[in-house]
Amino acid sequence: MSNIETQVSPGLWTLAWRRLRADKVAMGAMAVVGLFLLALVLSATGLLAADWEKEVGVNYAPPTFLGAQSADERASNEPAASTEAPPENPLDPLKDVIRELRASSAATQPVIVNDYGIPDPIGMEMAEIRAALAKSGANAAIVRKETLPFGADKWGHDIIKKTIKGSETSIVVGLVAAFLATFLGTVLGAVSGYYGKAADDILNWFYSIFTSVPNMLLIMAVAAVLQHKGVLTIVLILGLTGWTGTYRLIRAEYMKHKTREYVLAADAIGASNWRKMFSHIFPNVSHVALVQMSILSVGFIKAEVILSFLGFGVPVGVVSWGSMLNEAQNELILGKWWQLTAASVAMAVLVTAFSLFTDALRDALDPKLK
Repeated sequence: MSNIETQVSPGLWTLAWRRLRADKVAMGAMAVVGLFLLALVLSATGLLAADWEKEVGVNYAPPTFLGAQSADERASNEPAASTEAPPENPLDPLKDVIRELRASSAATQPVIVNDYGIPDPIGMEMAEIRAALAKSGANAAIVRKETLPFGADKWGHDIIKKTIKGSETSIVVGLVAAFLATFLGTVLGAVSGYYGKAADDILNWFYSIFTSVPNMLLIMAVAAVLQHKGVLTIVLILGLTGWTGTYRLIRAEYMKHKTREYVLAADAIGASNWRKMFSHIFPNVSHVALVQMSILSVGFIKAEVILSFLGFGVPVGVVSWGSMLNEAQNELILGKWWQLTAASVAMAVLVTAFSLFTDALRDALDPKLK
């Protein structure tokens, strides 16, 4: 007998990978997204930007290429304080007592003035602490840098490390919320499209309620009602309000596939409805769910940034790109633009790369394209 070589035709995913690999823009975008995901993993495991809260620079330390701040610029960053005592109220019945207390305080306590000429109310206590540390040998002072490669915020945190840590929050929220929304949309769309009748009517009623309100307005309304800030809260808000687009597409696919020959054959051998829905039909529509998840990830990353910027997002102590932009709006008044630039550029690069990759993935998974 002669050996006959059997050739197996490539499947959907093999053909999709070939088309995706031939697209140079898609591969470049995928590499950029991969770098962001790698930074996320390293940040989550503490191998990267673990010390982002460490005060390594002076307040508002500029990027290195701008040079260090002058003494006048550093003094302008400090809040102004008045050294004059408030005027005496002639109608105050305690004015004589207050005058005696001020005179005795001025006579008994020396006035300690800081580097900016402002009286320091705890100057004596701080001097005693410094002297005690000097005696004990534990006075290793923390040297703050005048400049940092990408600048520092008002607390002296390194902007580049803060941006990497912020990407962890924003990307995790986008991916997990997108998975939740895709899961809900897929299950509800499968039930509605496969069973039809009463199940389809009820789920379409819920779909109409959610789509009758603008998406961002609905998200902000739910966030304002909950009044509980946190990453989990944002994930639930976005996931529970963003399933409608996936539901509509999956429902249409199930309505089309439930009358196909392979589904009728599965019914003939006694397969249950859930087995036909998720073991036979779903593998043929899974590419729709995957593309929807990619699209939702981009939208949810932007939604998290908007919510955190408006104060409905992450709590105090958790950094994200949205919270960085919230802080940066006050820094712009002082001419400190580097935190705004870092967060904006990072978000723009990721969203652009993710969008290009999503478009290429959608084209690669389209069975009509050869």
